[in-house]
Amino acid sequence: MNDLIYRQQIQHSDIGAIAGIVKSSGFFSGEEVEIAIELAEEKLERQEASSYRFLFAEDEKRVVGYTCFGLIPATSGSYDLYWIAIDEQLRGAGLGKDLIKRTENIIYDLGGKRIYLETSSRHQYQPTHGFYESCGYRKEAILKNFYHEGDSKIIYVKTL
Repeated sequence: MNDLIYRQQIQHSDIGAIAGIVKSSGFFSGEEVEIAIELAEEKLERQEASSYRFLFAEDEKRVVGYTCFGLIPATSGSYDLYWIAIDEQLRGAGLGKDLIKRTENIIYDLGGKRIYLETSSRHQYQPTHGFYESCGYRKEAILKNFYHEGDSKIIYVKTL
């Protein structure tokens, strides 16, 4: 991960990169891919007026992973981690842990005290649950049948 460049400033070319990375996982529906793109488009359009923040990891050719996060409105130091996504070909190489740690450091520097994230309870997300737990996140809540019957929302939290 030493040869990667990290940047927070979003660029127009990031829209395609985000779409490609999120699609490469095979986990997300077309609607979810569109949401990921919409967040990036809002940031591009509104710049600093947008509450969304990004951290991109790129090699010499392309974006290979990113996070999207933001302060939860009407809170004091609580942040949502909306997206963490790594190019499918680079999963398991430590990039996810590096990217989440760098994102946590940015949030901490912004005055963040807690980070919340959510995911599905579907079986295919078991590795995702393990990843979050290995990064120090703990299950805070389970909202039964949130997404669909038999697909609950799991909310994780980490105190910084």
